[in-house]
Amino acid sequence: MQPTSQTSAGRKEWFGLAVLALPTLLVSMDMTILHLATPSLSTALQPSGPELLWMADIYGFLMAGALIPMGALGDRIGRRRLLLVGSVFFGLASILAAFSVSATMLILSRAILGITGATLMPATLAMIRSLFLLPRQRSVAIGIWTTCFTLGGVLGPLVGGLLLQHFWWGSVFLVGVPVMALLLVLGPIFLPEVRGSDDHAVDMPSVILSMAAVLAIAYAVKHLAEVGVTATTPVAFLVGVVAGWAFIRRQARLKAPLVDLGLFRNSAFRAALGANMMALFAWVGASLLVAQYLQFVIGLSPLTAGLWTIPPAIACVAGCLGAPVVVQRVTPATVVTFALLLVAVGFAILAAFTSGLGLVAIISGMCLLGLGVATIVTLGTDLTLTAAPPAKAGAASAISETGAELGGSFGVAVLGSVGVAVYRAAVAIPAEIDAERAAAARGTLGAAVEIADTLPGSSGAALLASAQQAFERGLVFASAAGFCILLCTAMLFAWANLRRGASDTIVHSKGEA
Repeated sequence: MQPTSQTSAGRKEWFGLAVLALPTLLVSMDMTILHLATPSLSTALQPSGPELLWMADIYGFLMAGALIPMGALGDRIGRRRLLLVGSVFFGLASILAAFSVSATMLILSRAILGITGATLMPATLAMIRSLFLLPRQRSVAIGIWTTCFTLGGVLGPLVGGLLLQHFWWGSVFLVGVPVMALLLVLGPIFLPEVRGSDDHAVDMPSVILSMAAVLAIAYAVKHLAEVGVTATTPVAFLVGVVAGWAFIRRQARLKAPLVDLGLFRNSAFRAALGANMMALFAWVGASLLVAQYLQFVIGLSPLTAGLWTIPPAIACVAGCLGAPVVVQRVTPATVVTFALLLVAVGFAILAAFTSGLGLVAIISGMCLLGLGVATIVTLGTDLTLTAAPPAKAGAASAISETGAELGGSFGVAVLGSVGVAVYRAAVAIPAEIDAERAAAARGTLGAAVEIADTLPGSSGAALLASAQQAFERGLVFASAAGFCILLCTAMLFAWANLRRGASDTIVHSKGEA
């Protein structure tokens, strides 16, 4: 049974939250755990360049595309059922990935992991909405959920590094098997079955259109960030926009739509969705540049660079767990506005002090970014679930997570493009380097570092120094762009809330215990 609206959540509900934390932590870990395994699996499977990219990217792509259909499916067939079925296939796909004998097999395994991961995330968040009906308890539960998701991303490279020191590359995928087995045992005991609708029908054209829209736009944005503007970029983006337009038109006509467009008429839902997108825009975009800076400019090993992400991770945890406490005294709209300003200040530190202070500025700026972003995501997720009817909790959580995925993709595209443009304009290529290697060195910092190692005498040192200085300048300019964007976002958010009043924007009750 689940708690009634007149009672607070009991011990069983909090144990249920602990069970829901298992897939949340694991899905987040799987997004980053492959990073350190790439060299060893490249040696074993001999993938081509495009295959190696698809190994890394297909998991996130298909998860983003499948979130909305899976969220709606959970509302129809039952969220616990979807969670448990998804966990079975996630575990089987993990075993398949671990024992892959070819690059194609691993890519297909990662694709299945992405789709099944999309069954887990909306289900966990929607079940929190059902388990914790009192606002204060739900805020704390969502803070814990966000903490687990954040820690999973940090633990991925660290756990992967430890496993790779003692086992083969496939061991990084087997982490999920015992976790999924534990979920299958504990889920039926502590998690109630919750279904938002008795209508089991799922409109397949809507599923296809939603996946086409999200996948095409995500691909276009990522392609823009990695390669720049080519013929593929506008075509993919146009396909995504057309598919999205057709999806919205179809939802407006259906009696049982995949996504209830009425959710977007709720100002609280729109505000929460926008804040979450901009928070992930900042965090993912900055993290990409900082990771390269730590390894290629400062010269840290991947594992040491991963350890330096722990202080920002601690700041994220503080934001996740502190936000529910702060909103008992200050309106969530005010907290989100100040959190957006805090993110802007983090960017300002990266822009102003990276050249002089290096690692100190990087970690300080990322700590402020982490604190602000975690606060926004925790409150924004709570707002999204609260604004949506309980019957639509699965779809609402899926929309929120899809928005976050797209926000992160746009962060990589915008901030990454600024950094790359400045890097390419500033890097000085020695005259004796041939055209092909010069183009590669001008393209990315990683390529420049590799090429510099092959050059004799002062040429290699000159290229390395120039590339590092150019990338540092690119990081500074990208951080300045991030500061301007987040400052404008905070001002817009504050202005919008002043216009309509916090009571119209935030669904929150301070009086409930």
